[in-house]
Amino acid sequence: MDSSQDKDLPASERKLQKARTDGEAARSRDLSHLAILGTGAVCMLALAPQFSEHLQLAMGQALSFDAAVVHSPDSMLRRLQSMLSVGLIVSALFAFATGSAALISAIGAGGWVFSTKPIMPQFNRLNPISGATNLVSKQQLTNVTKMVLMTAVLSAVAWNYMSSSIEQIAILVLQPSPLAIGQAAQWLTSGITLQLLVVFLVALVDVPLQSYFFKARLKMSHEEVKQEHKESEGNPHTKGRQRQRQRDIADGTSVSAVPKADFVVMNPTHYAVALKYDENSMNAPQVISKGTDLIAMTIRDLAKQHAVPVLESPMLARALYAHAELDQPIPAALYTAVAQILAYVYRLKAALRGEGQMPDEQPDPQVPPELDPLNRTTQRGLQP
Repeated sequence: MDSSQDKDLPASERKLQKARTDGEAARSRDLSHLAILGTGAVCMLALAPQFSEHLQLAMGQALSFDAAVVHSPDSMLRRLQSMLSVGLIVSALFAFATGSAALISAIGAGGWVFSTKPIMPQFNRLNPISGATNLVSKQQLTNVTKMVLMTAVLSAVAWNYMSSSIEQIAILVLQPSPLAIGQAAQWLTSGITLQLLVVFLVALVDVPLQSYFFKARLKMSHEEVKQEHKESEGNPHTKGRQRQRQRDIADGTSVSAVPKADFVVMNPTHYAVALKYDENSMNAPQVISKGTDLIAMTIRDLAKQHAVPVLESPMLARALYAHAELDQPIPAALYTAVAQILAYVYRLKAALRGEGQMPDEQPDPQVPPELDPLNRTTQRGLQP
């Protein structure tokens, strides 16, 4: 296999997100077992006294008989329903507590993941070859080894605990029932605590271990990284068309600003750029609207409707359209050219107000050739 296909690169954010969308995350079964068993034990210890007292009272009432009970057997059914209701309530509380603990432990290990994909039918899971491969995977072998070791440790702890206290438990038969039950409950609590301590220690190892296996399973090869980069970047031609569409939309949206312009410069049909300059609030003239073809015609017509001067300067119009951003100062290289046109426009507006003579013919602004897109295209076409 080619070295480029070795999956030695960490998973990208895109692949991790896709895995989460598919319902995959690092999960520790041992942490879930600890949460369920620990919560169940705490619930039993907390609810046992009240439940035991209520159960004794209910059984005492249920097992008491008198003439009224003998003559109306249906009263026994009502007693049974009462006991059943209490049992269902306690069971529901126990199930809610342990279920919540399992959910919280899962979220703590791998985060919140909501996806219906894992429960959807997938017939490829029935493939015996892939199933056999999963049975001998590194993660599965590690999990089996861990379970065997944990079982051995739990068995050893349980055996040692029971062998060291079996004599104390045996003599409980000689104690009064309330005392014997209390000591037996204490003995069971200590034993369960030891077992939970073992599961807790295993969970401390299993949580980072499962996270490592999860990230290792999602590792990528160099080719996968390149392919994902291509997909995220997209086809250059498609991206070019998308950018052009976005520019067209932005240019079309800016048409409404044309009445505020000081003048419009065209080339004269394919490009139109509207500029504005306010010496009190602007450091340099700004392009407030621009467009090509139909948008350029719209800008021209709207400018004429609002008495905004429309001037023809093909090279300047192309340079401004290519290099000036909307509502931003024009490039410094075009200051001189725009200043020449702006001075002409000021003289023209003053003459129209009767404050001076009409200016001479429109100046031909000096535009650096390298800023003219048409000039660059021509130069590239002449290159061998």
